[in-house]
Amino acid sequence: MDQQQQSRWQTIGKWVLWAVGIAAVLTVAVFIGYRYGITLWDWIKLLIVPAVIAGGGLWFNVQQREREQRIANERAQDEALQGYLDGMSKLLTDKEQPLHKAQPGDNLSAVARARTLTVLGRLDSGRKRSVLQFLYESGLIYKEQTLLNGRHNIVSLQYANLSFANLSGANLSRVNLSDANLSEANLSEANLNEADLSNANLRNADLSNAYLSEANLSNAYLSGADLRGAYLSEANLSYADLSGADLSNAYLSEADPRRAYLIGADLSEADLIGADLSNAYLSEADLRGADLGGANLRYAKGWIEEQLLAAHSLEGATMPNGQKYEDWLKSKEG
Repeated sequence: MDQQQQSRWQTIGKWVLWAVGIAAVLTVAVFIGYRYGITLWDWIKLLIVPAVIAGGGLWFNVQQREREQRIANERAQDEALQGYLDGMSKLLTDKEQPLHKAQPGDNLSAVARARTLTVLGRLDSGRKRSVLQFLYESGLIYKEQTLLNGRHNIVSLQYANLSFANLSGANLSRVNLSDANLSEANLSEANLNEADLSNANLRNADLSNAYLSEANLSNAYLSGADLRGAYLSEANLSYADLSGADLSNAYLSEADPRRAYLIGADLSEADLIGADLSNAYLSEADLRGADLGGANLRYAKGWIEEQLLAAHSLEGATMPNGQKYEDWLKSKEG
């Protein structure tokens, strides 16, 4: 008999013993009641106080265990974070082979990446922020090398678990988060100017009022993301999946959402002046009040006439058939 079967039989045995015990108690209670004229209501009144006390004790014990488990979990996370920071600090200050002089993909960089991915899987939202802020301020996750400070992407965060991370208001400009998992993350009001978020998973992420000017979001998964009021001027959204995302009041002037999936996206009141929406999927997208002046809608798919005409402005826009908006209107009238 294997261990799983043995455990199952032990559980069944415990339930049988409980059932036998309860049946014995009820039998004795019925016998005593019959012998001395004690009614069922008398038994209930007699047992209700001990039952309440027992229930209260059980509830207290459960709460106590949960509190102890929570404290132990917090302590374990603190220790994991501190151990990570200590270890990375040693790598950075090593006199012979400091981490900041490592090259992407070499052994030292691989060790730092392994440590980072491991610790991120153990931490909660606030502590994930601490790790990311440490890497950013140490110059380890910039998307490319700069001549001024020599910083470059030493520690790759590809496939890193940053889901539910609290990065609200964080300064992460020029950071490399390509292929990272940022689903459900809070990036509201974060500075992500020129950041590389290509292929990142941003499903249901909060990017409201975030700064994403010139950010690379190509092929990113933004389904259900909150981009209300986000600043996306000149951002690259080509092939991004924005289906169901809320882009109301977002600033997308001169953004590049070519071939983006905007199915069911809320673009109401958005600033899309000069945006490149060629080949974009616009099925059920809300364009009410959006400014599409000068936008490129050539070969856009899934749209209906009522959608486009609900926009605040299409002046100078290139329509799906290649005509300018003004010529498109005249051809309709003719």
